Amino acid sequence: MNEAQSLATLVDTLGYAFGDPALLEQALTHASAVAGGEGQTYQRLEFLGDSVLGLVIAGILFKAHPEADEGELSRRLAALVRKETCAQIARKIGIGPYIRLGIGEDQTGGRRKQAILGDVCEAIIGAIYHDGGLEPARAFIERHWAERIAEKSPRLKDAKTTLQEWTHANGRTPPHYRQVERTGPDHAPLFTIAVTVDGFEPARATGPNKRATEQEAAEVLLVREGVWRDEPE
Repeated sequence: MNEAQSLATLVDTLGYAFGDPALLEQALTHASAVAGGEGQTYQRLEFLGDSVLGLVIAGILFKAHPEADEGELSRRLAALVRKETCAQIARKIGIGPYIRLGIGEDQTGGRRKQAILGDVCEAIIGAIYHDGGLEPARAFIERHWAERIAEKSPRLKDAKTTLQEWTHANGRTPPHYRQVERTGPDHAPLFTIAVTVDGFEPARATGPNKRATEQEAAEVLLVREGVWRDEPE
């Protein structure tokens, strides 16, 4: 299967035919795949897609929960647009194999990394919006977020907040986060973060953004200890 055929398969899965196919190619291109830092990557489209996703989800929640106050709506919004949720959507769609990565990033499992999958998912939303406007972007979001929007008890708090509250409720010292390793070039570093809670084995996660990786490490611990269930991907 050549690249054109491969992208055609992804287009069918996404349910949107791009007028400008180069936008989809850009949405799938990680910085590590661009030689010398020259060329289009997904970062600008990710920025756009993040805003579009927030707008669409906020509108859906506003209509779906007429009795909810601003605080509840904000928590629901945060749970639905967080990087972890976007990564889960990307895995369900099967975006990983189509992401364009540099050799080093590919060899270190970049196609499975939560941060990259979440970024690419947002970039695809941005690409659809830039290519066709709000309505096709809204249709894509409604289709792929429908199950999570319908959940009666979504995760309304982020992993670090949940872990902090859980340790406090169990009379333990607050979680401690530390960087245990940094790899990769200066322009694309990769951080390994460990979170420690008194009385439990540390949990680790690796990603290109320290704050997001701390969230992921907290989630690993919460799932491992049964505080959160491991959501299907």
